[in-house]
Amino acid sequence: MVTIKRNIKYATDLTLDQYQPEQAAKGLIIAIHGGGWFQGDKAKEADVSQWLAQQGYLVVTPNYRLAPTHLFPAPLQDMNALYDWLCQKEPKLPIAAIGASSGGNLAVELALNYGIPAVSLSGILDISHWLSTHPLVVAKKVATTDPDQPSVAVNQTGTNDSFYKWFIENYLAADQATAATPYLHVSSASGPMLLINSLAEFVPITGITRLSQRLAQVKVPVETMLLPGSQHGKGYLATVQADILLFLKRYLAA
Repeated sequence: MVTIKRNIKYATDLTLDQYQPEQAAKGLIIAIHGGGWFQGDKAKEADVSQWLAQQGYLVVTPNYRLAPTHLFPAPLQDMNALYDWLCQKEPKLPIAAIGASSGGNLAVELALNYGIPAVSLSGILDISHWLSTHPLVVAKKVATTDPDQPSVAVNQTGTNDSFYKWFIENYLAADQATAATPYLHVSSASGPMLLINSLAEFVPITGITRLSQRLAQVKVPVETMLLPGSQHGKGYLATVQADILLFLKRYLAA
């Protein structure tokens, strides 16, 4: 049985939900919601958090500040504050992060900053290069974007360059694309990563290829999965659950 505690404060005006497994936790996982950095909240990760807690992990899923009121690097700063808070609250538990779409981006950023394992489902990883190679794409918000829509149903229809460009530019102030591109900040101290994308989906696979190449160059373990079809993020979660658990077993150890 999983015990859920909601709305625990971890920073000023920011809260998280905690999913406690019945047995002693074998690790702590930060489950980060997606939504293009402009929508969504921690409730969207209830399914993933419940599943991981049932596997014996203590799971926390946080809210973070959203664009356009709070631009890059505000969500990264919130994840840094969360990591520091968790290290004080649960100093004996090893930590990993998982997220889909923009949540995958933030999970990867935690791995880069703290050397922890990260799982990214369709993470937004190619920013600077993608923007520079798509100057003619007209940024456009999707009219039917619904903040209450389940994550499993979001962006499941394949490529949409106009919307991809819109939410990236909605998140960044001027001249921030390089700073916001994860693979440009890889080091030998980065954490191991499991990077997953569909081949014909909303998020370009160039993010995975560029990030995995740089991790390999500095001898950081990286596992990649490129799936057939156009499913995005949690749309293919059921297909990769076993792979996620194997990755966590391999790299999240006390």
